[in-house]
Amino acid sequence: MSTPPASEPLIALVDDDTSMLYAARVLLRSAGFSNIAVLEDSRAILPLLETTDVAVVVLDLVMPHIGGDRLLPQIVHRHPETPVIIMTATDEVSTAVECMKGGAFDFLVKPVDENRFVSCLRKALEWRDLRRQVGALKRSLLTGRLEHEAAFAPIVTGHPKMRAVFQYMESIAGTNEPVLITGETGVGKELIAEALHRVSGRGGELVPVNVAGLDDALFSDTLFGHKKGAYSGADDNRTGLIARAGQGSLFLDEIGDLGQASQVKLLRLLQERKYYPLGSDVPRVSDARILCATNRDPDQLMVDGHFRSDLYFRLQVHRIEIPPLRERPEDIPLLAEHFLREAAREMRKEVPEPSEEIYALLEACRFPGNVRQLRALIYDAVARMNQGHLPLEPFRQAAKSAPGPSRSVFRLTGEGGGGLFRNVAGRLPTLQEAEQELVEEAMTRAQGNQGVAAGFLGISRQALNQRLKKKREEPDGS
Repeated sequence: MSTPPASEPLIALVDDDTSMLYAARVLLRSAGFSNIAVLEDSRAILPLLETTDVAVVVLDLVMPHIGGDRLLPQIVHRHPETPVIIMTATDEVSTAVECMKGGAFDFLVKPVDENRFVSCLRKALEWRDLRRQVGALKRSLLTGRLEHEAAFAPIVTGHPKMRAVFQYMESIAGTNEPVLITGETGVGKELIAEALHRVSGRGGELVPVNVAGLDDALFSDTLFGHKKGAYSGADDNRTGLIARAGQGSLFLDEIGDLGQASQVKLLRLLQERKYYPLGSDVPRVSDARILCATNRDPDQLMVDGHFRSDLYFRLQVHRIEIPPLRERPEDIPLLAEHFLREAAREMRKEVPEPSEEIYALLEACRFPGNVRQLRALIYDAVARMNQGHLPLEPFRQAAKSAPGPSRSVFRLTGEGGGGLFRNVAGRLPTLQEAEQELVEEAMTRAQGNQGVAAGFLGISRQALNQRLKKKREEPDGS
């Protein structure tokens, strides 16, 4: 018996009926299951379970040597994580009830309907995956440790939200179910997909493709490939990206922009794990795991009718939501230092030491472009660097353009009693009052850094210092 890659779940068929084993194996292979062990001798199943990670056992009840009725309690006791499907010619309700009480996942009577058999196997695999996910989550939550710390090393973060994302990724890494990665532009969705692929330990490579802008024909040709002569200009056979991914992962970026016709084909691929190269009437089986990403809200896309509900719910089996950078400001200095080293190395410059003023300016930024915007800002500053000193202007411009929440205090309204008008409701503020509020707001946003606050106000540091000194000298401190 050959041993396929470990990422493919092993299905063990145990029956003394050779013809049944052959027919079942052919059926399962056509349904996309390639890792199948057939055992005519029932005595071989327990040693196999001890040495191999078996995903599902399909067990006959009446066999020579040792019957399924005796094997079932032993398998359930020793390997509770492995579902056992009883498939037998004994059509008796009492027998079925005893098997289900004994821990069987399901009970099928021969001859079994092919669709029901395949559906039962898929449900058993989903049940096993769910148990493993729960177990992995329990371990990570109780210990607080990651089992594959190195796999997440390229993602620079120290925030608890991202740590929770990593723990969830470890819990779903071993399944074959699709994964939907969502988050704003620039948060690092492809890095998450790469880390998930590494953790999964799958045999093939990660193949990324941006599906935005692909019409249905190009989508099909890119993913499924074509046969020679499939259309005008198809002079040779072409292997699609699914075949290239093999038993690895196929990463479909910008899935929210996929057309309706292509969505139908993707749904069929996810459900049946089969596809047809263009010009071919012979289906091929896909062993690749599908990872998808979008910076759009998939829930709203479905409500608006731009995304099929059946595909949406199929992709929602596992969903990873990446928090934006503004929700984890503690990561900003870590990422800034990382990009400073990276940019300096690429530009063959000395790694600069950023000033406290630069860090304060970065803290004031909202970063709508998230990590990608921060990286571009750092690279631009390093390129402009003179004599080892980072220029302040790029950071000042970024902070000024940040649509911070406190900007609303400068509206010409007294409603809400907030900000600039909290003490002067019902009338316009005097110039002195307005200046005082502006100075306080700038100092608050700059976290007490006078250089940064002066940049916000468009005045020199000396001019700001004079205003602060004057305010401190006033008798009532106002």
